[in-house]
Amino acid sequence: MSRRRWGLGAFALASVVTLTLAGCSQSSEGPATGNGGDTAAIISTNGNEPQSPLITFGTTEVGGGKILTSIYAGLVSYEADGAIKNEVAKSIESDDNVTWTITVADGWKFTNGEAITAKTFVDTWTAAAKDDNGAYWFSSFAGMPDDQTAGTPSGLEATGDMTFTVTLKAADADFPLRLGYTAYMPLPSVAFEDMEAFGENPIGNGPYMLDGKGAWRHDEGINLVKNPDYKGVREVANGGLNIVFYTSLESAYADAQGGNLDVLDTVPDTAFATYATDFPDRSVNQPAAIYQGFNVPFYLDHFGQDEEGQLRRAAISMAINRKEITDTIFQGTRTPATDFTSPVVEGWSDSLPGSEVLDYDPEAAKAKWAEAEAISPYTGTFKIAYNSDGGHQAWVDAVVNSISNTLGIKAEGEPFPTFAAALDKRTTGTLDGATRAGWQADYPSQGNFLSAQYSTGASSNYEGYSNPDFDAKLKEAAAASSPEEAAKQYEEAQVLLMKDLPSIPLWYANAVGVWGEGVDNVKFGWDSVPLYNAVTKG
Repeated sequence: MSRRRWGLGAFALASVVTLTLAGCSQSSEGPATGNGGDTAAIISTNGNEPQSPLITFGTTEVGGGKILTSIYAGLVSYEADGAIKNEVAKSIESDDNVTWTITVADGWKFTNGEAITAKTFVDTWTAAAKDDNGAYWFSSFAGMPDDQTAGTPSGLEATGDMTFTVTLKAADADFPLRLGYTAYMPLPSVAFEDMEAFGENPIGNGPYMLDGKGAWRHDEGINLVKNPDYKGVREVANGGLNIVFYTSLESAYADAQGGNLDVLDTVPDTAFATYATDFPDRSVNQPAAIYQGFNVPFYLDHFGQDEEGQLRRAAISMAINRKEITDTIFQGTRTPATDFTSPVVEGWSDSLPGSEVLDYDPEAAKAKWAEAEAISPYTGTFKIAYNSDGGHQAWVDAVVNSISNTLGIKAEGEPFPTFAAALDKRTTGTLDGATRAGWQADYPSQGNFLSAQYSTGASSNYEGYSNPDFDAKLKEAAAASSPEEAAKQYEEAQVLLMKDLPSIPLWYANAVGVWGEGVDNVKFGWDSVPLYNAVTKG
């Protein structure tokens, strides 16, 4: 599951069970053995084999990300609601949102004893920017190529032992919000001697650390123990984590039911109807920072960026019964969308002007379609492309049936055998209908949802949307004096999207998880990941 671009990843939001986990089912009990004598209980949870060595700026999937956020601490950390608190940073300041001065707090060190200084961050971020996998995260830094490829950021300089500056290409009020993401976390100097080898046995500065060499048992699991020298804001209430890699979510769910797994952060779709009763008072179902919709390319006949196109997009949107689909297909584990972001980010609204276009209103839908027909009659079949290896068929079928029944047109799903095949149609601009699309936030900001998908020429704007007024609103938001002020500009930008509908919002994915008897203090964060440091077990 791509944390950078959920909608571009192979993970199926429509059917969580399609997430492929590697390894075998197993459980772990007993006290921690490598955390300086702490005998607090070890918490077992599910995970999946990381796709690559555990490097902060080289990991974009959830399996590796869950581990990295446990063993590293960044300049800021995220609270459950997505708010940030300084962690390794003593302060992050700017007068213009372009040049930022960052002061590193005293006393931080890696588990090998190396002190963390301003140079630590400058060296790490410079290496990341020069790396093909890490360059994207630093593309807004002065000196970096505009095409988001690897380069050397000239706007990065250590100005003292504990202070460094970052100069961006343009103002960005949200800059501090991104600094809790793993790509911006520091690495010790030993990492640069052999990055791949280091990624097999990483040395961090976070609340947990690997339980010695061999802690990462490939395709089986990884054992983490409490870092006794960690003094950050994520106080650890347990002895460590045993993250077990499963071959299927059904196996993980069975272990949780049997008391052999303490926390399961995702339930299989086969348990959507029963998980709340299987785990009474020990489950969660809450919105997460994941948006799902589908896009209709502007290059299609009858769907251009003109009056006819706007009418047809609005008609299609109002022909979809989102509540019925989320209740029936997803058993209430999705929340009907009211905007283009997520309920867990600052500035989200369920009452944006124009958002009535997301209401199920068959009569209004028919009327708008008829207006469009008067401009130019539509013939053919309305299609929604999706990758059939991702479990999307059920919701796509429900959506096209709703459209067809309401508008009286032929509508159907268009399956592609793999995600790569479906994505190729998007990147080459050769779709003959709509396509599923979505986004999982990298950091809790509306800008992270809006800019890369809908601004003119953006990296994930495959369907060719362009609105100068929208682009201007994003720039105003970036230049705002605070994230709160930026949120106002993002709202105005979204009002424009409600009219143009470059994407037709469907729903937000929910964090749906369960935990065992005797396991307490389980809370899921804005990004759908449990706050493991707070979990206890009697």
